[in-house]
Amino acid sequence: MPSPALIERYAARTRVLKALAHPTRLFLVDELAAGERCVCELTEGIGDDMSTVSKHLSLLRDAGVVSSERRGQQIYYRLRVPCVLDIFGCVEGVLDGDEQGGATCRARN
Repeated sequence: MPSPALIERYAARTRVLKALAHPTRLFLVDELAAGERCVCELTEGIGDDMSTVSKHLSLLRDAGVVSSERRGQQIYYRLRVPCVLDIFGCVEGVLDGDEQGGATCRARN
């Protein structure tokens, strides 16, 4: 049986993966890969209302994927750990893999 510390680590990993497990949140992470953005800019790219985009960003922030900073009326977001983008390449490797399970991670485009 895994130790309590290991179980907690798995639970923490699960929180991060759940935060990423939505198309809109994956889009937001992809957008933030280009650099810091305010909520208003991200809202334009998604075409959703600001409160919905803010909720998605809040989930990502609570999971530790992004960080935020208020500047006047605007809140700016950035990737806290850019290495989270590596998961995209790994997922693409799984999607492109052959039937024998020969998938390999590839560099993100």
